[in-house]
Amino acid sequence: MTITEMQQEILRLKKENDICILAHSYVAREITEIADFVGDSYALSVKAKDVPQANVLLCGVRFMAETVKILSPQKRVWLSNPIAACPMAEQMDKEMIAQVKETLPGYTVMAYVNTTAALKTIADVCVTSSSAVKIAKALDNDKILFIPDCNLGAFVAKAVPEKTVKLLQGGCPVHAAVRPDAVKQAKALHPEALVLVHPECVPGVVEQADYIGSTSGIIDYAKASDAKEFIIGTEISIAEQLQYDCPDKRFFPLSKELICPNMKSTTLVDVYNIVQSQCGEEIVLDDETIVQARRCIDKMIELGG
Repeated sequence: MTITEMQQEILRLKKENDICILAHSYVAREITEIADFVGDSYALSVKAKDVPQANVLLCGVRFMAETVKILSPQKRVWLSNPIAACPMAEQMDKEMIAQVKETLPGYTVMAYVNTTAALKTIADVCVTSSSAVKIAKALDNDKILFIPDCNLGAFVAKAVPEKTVKLLQGGCPVHAAVRPDAVKQAKALHPEALVLVHPECVPGVVEQADYIGSTSGIIDYAKASDAKEFIIGTEISIAEQLQYDCPDKRFFPLSKELICPNMKSTTLVDVYNIVQSQCGEEIVLDDETIVQARRCIDKMIELGG
């Protein structure tokens, strides 16, 4: 079976078996082409609430599938590949943060959406990379414990200097692997290109950017810009995706280190096997976890608009 033939069969089977396929922007192109919706982690979760299908296949990593289940507990949710985890989401657990909270009384716990369902149960508010600054400003508390990404947290702290933001050592190992010198090298190779980076990158990288934003923000900025060349400082697939979508522009990955092995673990065959058999890694969360984790997400929706 060719890739095209498999894609056509997936399109037939997902309709036949009442399955909605949600794909993160970082997964392979042949998967995003047959997805019902492609976006960043939070956008996928919100979209899942509105789709009519009773079943959802999340092509991304585990915390994303958990968030879909939290927001749509009545739906059956599958993760495309059981090994697709997120190192950042699993760096800190509920017990660890509970102990930290005891040492920081009066602090609001702000959890990045890239966290496990269990960790979300003790967070006060959840944020995305695009809404973190807005929500930090909107909080009625001037003391914030930001988890788990210290780089995104540092970006928030700089943007909201009137608040005290405590950080812990955590973050995305893929984005954090890019060193500031990589920006200088990329700009030397492509002097006319604008530098667009994700705030999960280290401060020394972020400070050299022409634009800092979420995955969706980077995509939207590049498409809307009159510029013709861009250095893309997030997962390497975004540069490829933008090149397909904007053939009249040129896109260069900031670093060859920007490859997420967990996102790349899902294959088109994985998707085919699940829509065919309706079996796979199903996300199951108990009612208490769903209710408690939902609170910080609802707070995000309230403050982030």
